[in-house]
Parts: sequence; structure tokens; C-alpha cells
Amino acid sequence: MSHFDYLGLLEKELVIAVGCTEPIAVAYAAAVAKSQIPDEPIKGIVVRASQGIIKNAMAVSIPGADDPGLILAATLGALCGNADLHLEVLRDVSQACIDEAKLHAHEWTKVYVAENTTDLYIEVLVTTTTRSAKVIIADRHDLIIRIEVDDQVVFDREHISEEKMPDLTDEFTLNDLFDFVDQVPIDRLGLIELSIKLNRAISIEGLQKGYGLQVGKIIYSGDIDNPGKAMSQITNYAVALAASGSDARMAGVMLPVMSNSGSGNQGICCTVPVVAVAEKLDLPYERLVRAVLLSNLVTIFIKRSFGRLSAMCGVIAASTGASCGVAYLMDGKPRQIRAAIQNMLGTVTGMLCDGAKSGCAMKVATGVFAAMQSAILAIEGMSISPIEGIVEDEAENTIMNLGRLAKEGMPNMNDVLLDIMLNKR
Repeated sequence: MSHFDYLGLLEKELVIAVGCTEPIAVAYAAAVAKSQIPDEPIKGIVVRASQGIIKNAMAVSIPGADDPGLILAATLGALCGNADLHLEVLRDVSQACIDEAKLHAHEWTKVYVAENTTDLYIEVLVTTTTRSAKVIIADRHDLIIRIEVDDQVVFDREHISEEKMPDLTDEFTLNDLFDFVDQVPIDRLGLIELSIKLNRAISIEGLQKGYGLQVGKIIYSGDIDNPGKAMSQITNYAVALAASGSDARMAGVMLPVMSNSGSGNQGICCTVPVVAVAEKLDLPYERLVRAVLLSNLVTIFIKRSFGRLSAMCGVIAASTGASCGVAYLMDGKPRQIRAAIQNMLGTVTGMLCDGAKSGCAMKVATGVFAAMQSAILAIEGMSISPIEGIVEDEAENTIMNLGRLAKEGMPNMNDVLLDIMLNKR
């Protein structure tokens, strides 16, 4: 079996979070900052964040608060967040605390765009009458690299920006990954099993109750326990269940999810469709776990190729991972799983990320529709030709082309997107 540390990679990239990870990361930084000066009443909060963080937090609801924005997220985090819970920092907030945060948010908190930073950068300064504390997060939503208290550095992590690290696509082959998925002992995949449990739960919540645009609930109008096995019904269920998870998450439902590469929607999109197909086909549990493992790993590798907060939507990576997982469930061999990747990246490439919001559920639905189609075609031996678009003979090279398109072709896209979002006519 491969010597590459796939399990270590999963531990790093699969993280439990309550709420959309961008505002929650800001809330986490604010909670850590306030924990450094716990006995002083808050006077002010200043947030400086990269464009991607601000873009993704403008329109998505804060868990329990039913309102969006970094101003409220930072205020809630500082006022009553539990820093020990990391990206579940707002899990236990009370309604009284939410009401108090809403009362003071615009009085205390200011948000600015941080210039000349990494794509994922958060700096939160909490001040009282006599003291101050600053926390800086960079490159990963839960990676604190610096803490200052009263202008003195109390924590400073030696840190190499992920933007300067080698691309993981240079270090792996799909054949190596397939071998790992088939051979790793099932008892070492507890994190994958937890992702199945958490992400299915929020998706069922969204499917039953309907949140936001109710994309999933509207798509799937039948009984969620209907065991119909026609492929059209299975596709419908997979799309609806995944979109419902996004509906609920974007609406701020107070349920945890297992994120992938910093995004809860990516975690839902790469996990839930595979779960849905396994349920409808009544497949063995171990096969499901290995299929979800494959889906998560493919998602991580593709997402690494184009960046954590790229202007390119993460659904591209996550739905491609899901397509691989579905093909695996359908007894797909490595050749067919590679074809699923080619079919997906020849189809959904170009979807933009214009911030986290209720409409993300429609992007998840679009990606999962394509994932199901791509897997079915791949099983039938159909693959987009390497003479078409960014697709090459080897799926690894197609992934690298996707990364190049994002990094070289879209360097100013976030500038334009954020300008449009902040200056609508």
C-alpha cells in the first residue's frame, strides 16, 4: 500500500464545523482573542479579512441568528463564543446572547478588506478600555498563526503559506489512491464514518423541513423512505438530499457537518450523494465507507490544485469526488473512475464562487446531477475525449489543467466579483 499519508491528509482537511466556515472562522478568531482578556467588557472589534472571506460571508446566515455577515459573526464570537470548540465555536450560544450581539454588533464591530495577504486571511482585534488582543488565522480556517495580547506576541507559529507549498497533484497518482481506498483497514476510517453520519443528518433535516430556497425539498417531492431503484429516482434522491444539506447549512441550521478542504458545502457535496446511492441500491456498509473515502480524497486533491478560496466554485472538486464515489459503488474499475473525472472536469469547469448563500444549494444540485450523469456514462465506457477542452489523456493532467486555469486564468476574478457584490446598482 502507498506510503503517502492519506490518513494524515484526511485529519487535516476533514474538520467538523457548525455554520458556514468563513464567518465561523472569524467568530473563532474573535472568541480566541476575547479569551485572552476575559474579564474586561468589550469596547471594539476590528476585523481585517481577505477578499474570499468577506465574499463568502456576505449573504450566508449565522447559526441560530437568522442574519448574515462578518459583523455579527465577530460580535457573537467575542461575546459568547467558546474558543475551545474551534469551528463549532457558536454551537452553544443562547438566544439571549444572540440578542445582545445584535444589539451591539454595529456599535462595536468594523470590517475591512485586508490587502496583500494570502487568499485565506483573518485578523481580529478585540479591545477593551485598557487592554487588547489580536488573533491571526491564515491558509486554513482553524489555523491560528499569531496571537498578540496588549501588543506583545504570546504565540507565533512557524508557518509556510500553503500558496508556497508544492502542489499535492505532483505527489500522487490516482492508481496509488485507488490502492489505498481498497486496502486501508476499515477500522481506521472513523473520520469517514463520522462524515457520513453528520452530513446525512443535516441533509435529512433540510429535506424534511425545507430551508432557504428549499432546492432539495422541491426537487424531491416523494417520500424519502421510498425504496425505488430506477436510476432516475436514485439520481433525483442524490441531488435532492445533497442540495437539502446545503439549503440547511446556508440557512444557519445549528447542526454540525464534516467539512472538506475548509468548506461544509464541499463536505456535503462529496459525501451525501454517495450515501444516497448506497442507500437506494442497498449496498454493503463497508463499500459505502470506502466509496466516501475515495470521494473525499479526490475532492481534496482537486481542491488543492486550484486553491482553498479560489474564484472557482468548490462544487467542481466536490461533485467530481462524488462522481468517483458513485462509480466505485457501481463496481467501477480504475479506468471507469478516471473516466468519471474526465467527464466531470469536461463539464462543470468554469462554475464561479460568488460567495456563500442560499443559491449555493442550486450549484450543489447542478454538480450532483453532473456527477450522476458522469458516473453512469463512465460505467458504460463513455469518456470525454482528450482532444476536447482542458481534458487530457490522463486524469491527473486534466486536474493540473484545472489548477492552471484557476491560478493563471483567474488571478483578478475575486477583485471583480467582490466589487460587483459590494456595488450593486
